[in-house]
Amino acid sequence: MNAVIKVGGKQYYVTEGTEIYVEKINANVGDVISFDQVLMLDSKVGSPYLTNVTVEGEVLKNGKQRKITVFKYKSKDRSNRKKQGHRQPYTKIKITKING
Repeated sequence: MNAVIKVGGKQYYVTEGTEIYVEKINANVGDVISFDQVLMLDSKVGSPYLTNVTVEGEVLKNGKQRKITVFKYKSKDRSNRKKQGHRQPYTKIKITKING
């Protein structure tokens, strides 16, 4: 079964056994999470969500992604050059079951 779920304002195409990286969720490693905002299941499309359909997943890891460099620059103004770094926190989830 294939599904499209909405997590943290983003949409993810998942099947059973898929591992996805989503924005940080307050859950511990090993917890089972249920997603009820299912937008599509196989060929059924919700408006906006399907009813009586859930996707379950297991939390594998909580962490931070690799550091990215952010430059802030204004042309012809040498005093305002800034270099910043950012590491986005994430949660890695393995989809275990799609009910529907």
